[in-house]
Amino acid sequence: MSQSNNLSDLIEEYIKSILKENFEVELRRQQIADYFNVVPSQINYVIKTRFDSKHGYYVESKRGGGGYIRIVKLQFVECGDLLEKVKADIGSVLTLSDATTIVNQLISEEVITDSCGRIIISALDNDALGDIEKPVQNKLRAHILKCILTKLEYEN
Repeated sequence: MSQSNNLSDLIEEYIKSILKENFEVELRRQQIADYFNVVPSQINYVIKTRFDSKHGYYVESKRGGGGYIRIVKLQFVECGDLLEKVKADIGSVLTLSDATTIVNQLISEEVITDSCGRIIISALDNDALGDIEKPVQNKLRAHILKCILTKLEYEN
């Protein structure tokens, strides 16, 4: 793992530790950058790649002198609310990486077990989808995961 990834992991864990105490936090990009001795764009990268709706967060950003980043940990009253939100976020295509992120989110929200998550990822894996061209694989993967989520909605 490169130093950049390690630093990104540290920044992510720092922000998540703040979010454990509150479900919403307002951060100053420059303050976090100074704390970790990085440029503000590194903070932007971490937030963009690790705090999006697929990961269970809502992010609002205001740039400029008094700028801030507001991160809200999405809370779902019922499992069905989360599943509906995830299905809406999937769209018509889904990469294996994004599918893995979504399944990991379902595991962390205790919608599915870890073993169930591994089975789902196996079903969505490039090997399972065979020799189909990549764009078609991504469409099929999106369709399969939406079908799985629909089934989970009715079981929960």
